[in-house]
Amino acid sequence: MADSIPIYIKIHDEIKEKIENNYWQIGDRLPSERELALFFGVSRMTLRQAIQALSDEGILERKIGSGTYVARQKVQEQMKGTTSFTEIMLNQGRKPSSKVLAYSIVAASTSEREKLQLPEQAMILRMERIRYADMEPICYEVASIPADLIKQFSKEEVTASLYATLAEKGGYKIGAANQTITAVLASEQIAEYLAVKRGDAILRMKQLTFFEDGTPFEYVRSQYVGSRFEFYLEK
Repeated sequence: MADSIPIYIKIHDEIKEKIENNYWQIGDRLPSERELALFFGVSRMTLRQAIQALSDEGILERKIGSGTYVARQKVQEQMKGTTSFTEIMLNQGRKPSSKVLAYSIVAASTSEREKLQLPEQAMILRMERIRYADMEPICYEVASIPADLIKQFSKEEVTASLYATLAEKGGYKIGAANQTITAVLASEQIAEYLAVKRGDAILRMKQLTFFEDGTPFEYVRSQYVGSRFEFYLEK
């Protein structure tokens, strides 16, 4: 029976409906808890239950000292196949961009040689950058790529979209990727790069990407803002 539905669930559903109908849009600040409690004719405790439920679902975002906002949908990466950051952003209607912090040809470290199956004395491109969606920082990454692989391409071609450049201008066929993900806390430096607080939740990913023939060509260590990005699996 409808009467058995808890009041906070009814309020939850009403707020969610208003958001779906664009009464409140992404980024909008909701009225205060006091105002909403008066509007719905309930106690602030009941109102808080509804707000918390919506926050847990990722529909609302509570910012300490600022208020409650309609959350932006998290950027999602489907963990099946290989897709570039640029493609993910474009597929979700977001504008991708990057800020390159470092771009240099250096001697490969032992771990980079092992991952990329390179000989001793091999050189790599080591690239550090911050990746953005609609000018909002999403992740900080360090990418290692065999120097011989990208020597024919300009810095702009490599940083704009490595996968597209390799496929369209190099004739390479991108294959699968191995990914390892762990949860960590943002260090002071990463917090500064990604505009979060030190100690905020970060998703750290290591990815080794291969061409279709099984040759590894990219080793990336990334740190994603947990509140702005999520991975999902599809069987």
